[in-house]
Amino acid sequence: MLSLLIFLPLVFAFIIWIVPGVKHVRMISLILSLVHFALSLTLLKSLDLTSSALQMVEQIPWVKSKGISYFVGIDGISLWLVLLSTFLVPIIILGSWSSITEKVKGFHITLFLLSSTMVGTFLAMDAILFYTFFEASLVPMYFMVGIWGGKRRIYATVKFFIYTMAGSVFMLLAIIAMMFMTESQLGTMSASLVDFYKLQIPFVSGTFFSTQTLLFFAFCVAFAIKVPAFPFHTWLPDAHVEAPTPGSVILAGVMLKMGTYGFLRFSLPMFPEATEYWAWLFLLLGTIGIIYGALVAMVQPDMKKLVAYSSVSHMGYILIGLFAMNKQGITGGLYQMLNHGISTGALFLLVGMIYERTHSREISKYGGLAKAAPIFAIFFVIVTLSSIAVPMTNGFIGEFLILLGTYKAYSSFAYFAVVGVVLGAAYMLWLVKKVFFGEYGEIITEWKDKYGDTKGLDMNKREILVMIPMVILIFYMGLFPNHFLMWTESSIAKVVESKGNYELTISPIIENQNQVSKR
Repeated sequence: MLSLLIFLPLVFAFIIWIVPGVKHVRMISLILSLVHFALSLTLLKSLDLTSSALQMVEQIPWVKSKGISYFVGIDGISLWLVLLSTFLVPIIILGSWSSITEKVKGFHITLFLLSSTMVGTFLAMDAILFYTFFEASLVPMYFMVGIWGGKRRIYATVKFFIYTMAGSVFMLLAIIAMMFMTESQLGTMSASLVDFYKLQIPFVSGTFFSTQTLLFFAFCVAFAIKVPAFPFHTWLPDAHVEAPTPGSVILAGVMLKMGTYGFLRFSLPMFPEATEYWAWLFLLLGTIGIIYGALVAMVQPDMKKLVAYSSVSHMGYILIGLFAMNKQGITGGLYQMLNHGISTGALFLLVGMIYERTHSREISKYGGLAKAAPIFAIFFVIVTLSSIAVPMTNGFIGEFLILLGTYKAYSSFAYFAVVGVVLGAAYMLWLVKKVFFGEYGEIITEWKDKYGDTKGLDMNKREILVMIPMVILIFYMGLFPNHFLMWTESSIAKVVESKGNYELTISPIIENQNQVSKR
């Protein structure tokens, strides 16, 4: 089943490639993506939510002499990230129906290739396989920004590619070192995470040059750039601004989560002493990111760039939640990964919708849009409330748990992080005020003079259909968080309670019993 979820999008890409012409490409792509999402939902029926073990495991030797295998599995940590990946693809296809008008077939092929690598990243339980999917995701995103992006797309694409690729080199070196450690400690070279978690890696407090600390930072650099955490964040605003709307949605919604997922899957359980010793550093970087991202967002003249810097701020919350290293913090961090994917993805979709009409994102040129496009205003305000973590929305649950966990572990960082909540409300509400209220701005006036009325500015039926699932999730996740958190509870509890003795186990109920290596 897991392999089907990983490789089915590749089949879809081939189907789109052989479809003659482009007339039906969008509809076929939408149907195929909905099939993929429907298949992913069957995971909820197949998984035992009381177990922290890997489930639905498939393992086939890949490079047998080096202990590298095609090893995939799923648990509560990766479940919702897989579902988020499959959920956003049909949303993106429907949302880009009229905005992507050139190389339509190539765009949908690229999107399906990206979908395959994203799902593979969250399901890979072999370090080399994880690295393969982690890096492979850069290629379709490179083409998505480079082909369908804005005027400075080549600059943004190259910067994004170099940053993320350079960071990943350190992770690859660390993986190779740990493979040799499995050979010396366990008798057989292996890249399996099951074996990586068994390693006893030397740690010396007070020095940067202990083995565990070096390996810890090798992984963390790769993940921090992907998040991106301060001060590795500079590639993100450029990538968001130059990316087409679908690229921004998939980048904010899923690809940034590969970094925070990496922290939770690799750094915290594999290097417990180093994580505990250096947690203050990542809490500091996360807190700086929260406040810095918010302050820079406040002075942005461009709507999309404002949302991009808000993303830097929100990812800082996830980082401090994970490095609080307690149940509340990690639960909030994982939940906020989903919340950020929904709320920030929705903001990018809405900004893209209005840009498609007016060809401007300059905040100062807007005003009075609520009178000209009331439906658009309603959706934008709802998503804004989620972004600033108003109670009864999904954002509130995630940020509350993160702040609770951070206060419990390191109260001083929680005090500073709360400032980010206030700043977030300030710049988002300022944006709403400037764009939607007051007198008609330059853009609305020009539109009215040109067309005689403002009817064409509001959302059409397709765009409303795009936003309805996002708004439903915003309130459903805010009002009924336990329907999501109960699936993650066992896996997170195991990470927290292991206290340096984390053991990744495999459920006895597996798909390929004869192919899974015995522990």
